[in-house]
Amino acid sequence: MTKTKKPPLQPTRRDALKTLALGAGGAAAATSLPLWARYASAQSSEPIRVGFQVHRTGIGAAYGRWYDRTTMAAAKLINENGGINGRPVEIVAEDDGTDPKRGAEVVEKFATQHNCDIGFGTLFSHVVIGSAPRAGELKLPYFVVSEGHHVASGMLNRYTLQPGITDVKSQVQAMAPFVASNLGKKVTMIFPDFAFGHDHRDYFTAAIEAQGGEVLEHIAIPPTETSFTKYFPKIPRDTEVIYHVMVGPAVLTFVKELGEFFGPQRPEMFGFIDSLEAVDIGSPGLEFLEGTYFWEGNPRYAQADQSPYDAFFRERVGVDANGASVSDPKDVSTYAHMFGCWETLHVVKAGMEAAGYQGPSDRAKLIEAVEAMTDMAHSNAHPQGAKVFNGKTHQVFGHQYITKVTDGKLLLVHTTSIEDTLYPDEVDYTTQPL
Repeated sequence: MTKTKKPPLQPTRRDALKTLALGAGGAAAATSLPLWARYASAQSSEPIRVGFQVHRTGIGAAYGRWYDRTTMAAAKLINENGGINGRPVEIVAEDDGTDPKRGAEVVEKFATQHNCDIGFGTLFSHVVIGSAPRAGELKLPYFVVSEGHHVASGMLNRYTLQPGITDVKSQVQAMAPFVASNLGKKVTMIFPDFAFGHDHRDYFTAAIEAQGGEVLEHIAIPPTETSFTKYFPKIPRDTEVIYHVMVGPAVLTFVKELGEFFGPQRPEMFGFIDSLEAVDIGSPGLEFLEGTYFWEGNPRYAQADQSPYDAFFRERVGVDANGASVSDPKDVSTYAHMFGCWETLHVVKAGMEAAGYQGPSDRAKLIEAVEAMTDMAHSNAHPQGAKVFNGKTHQVFGHQYITKVTDGKLLLVHTTSIEDTLYPDEVDYTTQPL
């Protein structure tokens, strides 16, 4: 690989998009070179260190396990294709315990002990909110894979970006018309009682009201709860649709108890797949889910019109057509979310290459390069689908998927447009100093 000239301080939009479009495939020719040759032209032999803030323990552990697998697979692919600016990627993982205080401590370790170039990977919104201020103080680019609206709302800072996964506000805005038109307009919402759940509460309530519907009851449940039956009597009798989104290790218990409570006379049900992530839909007690609907960020089951990019992603991460590990069919992935790690690392690669990134002194240039990105093509680098990045709000927008449980599988019944997910800007991070 020959060394290219260093781009200017302000990369053009065309440069950034060209780099992004190349994604994982642009350096494919490098795979024919021996490993030493792929990195021989780099100005530094030091790796690009990615501080991976991973939920190995705590309520996010199931997600953390699959975020880990996806991140390692993405890094392996990037390194096979020549790394970033000719330098290998090294993943430096730290467990944050799915805890905001520990999250901030992990971010500080990345910057002051591990000499990481960026922080990356955080999922649970309360951990992002607890960690992002420290990343901003340390001027450590912090790429989160969280879905929370906290980035695009302006709550955080210019060093925090979410370029690989869409946020709750855009998701529910795109889902509400389908729910109102096909399932009902009198809704009871069941959600976890922390920032992520509050985003659902606030933005779906507004979105269903815009469709002429109403939320009859909001039922907030502590995310560490282990039994749920006591909450269900709060559901009003005239509820037409139960909207549920739960997280944590007790999600299987939640959906089982919900089915036991209603028996065969249930209302329509629309769930965010969070209520069933890492859970086998064929588990005993989940038969009542037949005919119910789910939002999925990325369909767990390979669909009839599966793209070659989804097939490539599954093969590289080790996931079968049912969304489970190829080595253990009972080990079900968090497929609706984990693609965000893969896509975010490819955005980081594109941003660093557009900025001519060489080290921590170029962090501001990296932020500016990512802010210059807009269109992201459906590709091996973006297997979930095409996206549009908003550099002002640091948030990406993309297609959303609604699936229906049919014969024990999740079959795609509706795909939104990207336009369905857009909303007016609430912040312009580019006006903040770097």
